[in-house]
Amino acid sequence: MWFIKRLIQAGFVILAMTVIVFIGVSVIGDPMEMLVAPDATAKERLEVTIALGLDRPLWVQYFSFLKALTEGDFGRSFIYGEPALKVILTRLPATLELAFCAIGISVLVGVPLGLYAGLYPNAPSSKTIMAGSILGFSLPTFWVGLMLIVVFSVELGWLPSSGRGETRSLFGLQWSFLTLDGLSHLLLPAVNLALFKVSLILRLVRAGVREVLPEDYVKFARAKGLSESRVIFVHVLKNIMIPVVTIIGLEFGSVIAFSVVTETIFSWPGMGKLIIDSINLLDRPVIVAYLMIIVLLFVVINLVVDVLYTLLDPRVRIRTGA
Repeated sequence: MWFIKRLIQAGFVILAMTVIVFIGVSVIGDPMEMLVAPDATAKERLEVTIALGLDRPLWVQYFSFLKALTEGDFGRSFIYGEPALKVILTRLPATLELAFCAIGISVLVGVPLGLYAGLYPNAPSSKTIMAGSILGFSLPTFWVGLMLIVVFSVELGWLPSSGRGETRSLFGLQWSFLTLDGLSHLLLPAVNLALFKVSLILRLVRAGVREVLPEDYVKFARAKGLSESRVIFVHVLKNIMIPVVTIIGLEFGSVIAFSVVTETIFSWPGMGKLIIDSINLLDRPVIVAYLMIIVLLFVVINLVVDVLYTLLDPRVRIRTGA
């Protein structure tokens, strides 16, 4: 019953976002300026307007848009001349690959460092870790990306500065992580995208550990003679994972949605770079398709996080009746 309610709520969120996305995109510029030659006659401009359905009232355009969405039709790209959804999906694997790699780095680095800083807060190394995390919050992504290129690509020549490199097919899609050349191209943009997330997860884990350590159940576990590793990984780490899972889930969505800067700096051929080009060219169908896919991703991620809640904490299952 709980899951059905969440699905209904998700449906209303998606419906509301279709209205916001459609209205927001519809008031952006005039695509005729990009699609029709400056010397075109009024008749030619009218023909293009009718062909694209831009002559109809806005509310009629919206219901046509909503009907098309239910059929999986986001319209045809004004620029590429292909279905907008197809244009987006061809770039989606590159963005997903970058996002998974960035979140993986964030978790693999942030959780252990946060755990150590929480267990040994007065150690000099812990204070160094926390000071370093401030840099992760403070340094702008575009500046860090440029510095990574300057140091590791220009000065040292260790890693490439742009592109996706050699790819290999898996499940009918092209992936960079399956080749050494692709991994070398993936590393710098992934690190750049992960830097802020590492700091966020690190500080969250540290705060959770400091909050949980004085709890009675941790003291009781130690009094029973359990090993320190079992106390930490079963009683401490497990009980701080709900906020961590929440942040990881939401940050995964934000990594996908806001990878625009990183993809632009490193010329990574993902959805972020595509949406910048589409906005510049007023390619409305591609913009709409991108925004709706991002909305769907956030909704799905929130549902997955809610399900993980119930698996990690029995109290949530009791309250929700799951």
